Amino acid sequence: MKIEQTRLPGVLRLTPKRFGDPRGYFAETWNQRTLSEAGLMLPDFVQDNHSVSAEANTIRGMHFQAPPDAQGKLVRCGRGCLFDVAVDIRSGSPTYGQWHGEELSAVNGRQLWIPAGFLHGFLTLEDETEITYKCTAHYAPESEGAVLWSSCGIDWPLPPGTTPLLSDKDAAAGEFAAFRSPFVAEGVSWRS
Repeated sequence: MKIEQTRLPGVLRLTPKRFGDPRGYFAETWNQRTLSEAGLMLPDFVQDNHSVSAEANTIRGMHFQAPPDAQGKLVRCGRGCLFDVAVDIRSGSPTYGQWHGEELSAVNGRQLWIPAGFLHGFLTLEDETEITYKCTAHYAPESEGAVLWSSCGIDWPLPPGTTPLLSDKDAAAGEFAAFRSPFVAEGVSWRS
């Protein structure tokens, strides 16, 4: 497993090793022992989510769950291709309001670890794109929140003149400029 720090402290790119032959490939997408031996101690996962977007240019996000139900997510693409994004919303963080985007696809096999304290969302780049992610907390509708996808300064790779497909809920989310974060920055290091 290759583990790389992104430009946002705590947000990591994980690339599992693939073992291929004429039939295809095999990869371990999650192995607690392997990650622990590399110094990465992730919280326990309690829920797996799976989402399929029928059309390219679908945006889902930018979402979070507030404490005490805050979620960390280990995200990967099982089919198709997507642009996955994390935005730092930890008050007092030197990277507050900054974002990191990563292309995740069935071809590249990359995963993104997004700890609690970040907005999360994605744009599908192909039809029938599938995303799966492990969560460190159960879904808690009373703690969920969202920020408008277009208000975070993200350079979304949308074709010129394209209006993304959004849920009514995501389209009605508030602007980032008016957002008051429930998260506070703490020291972040992925090495144990």
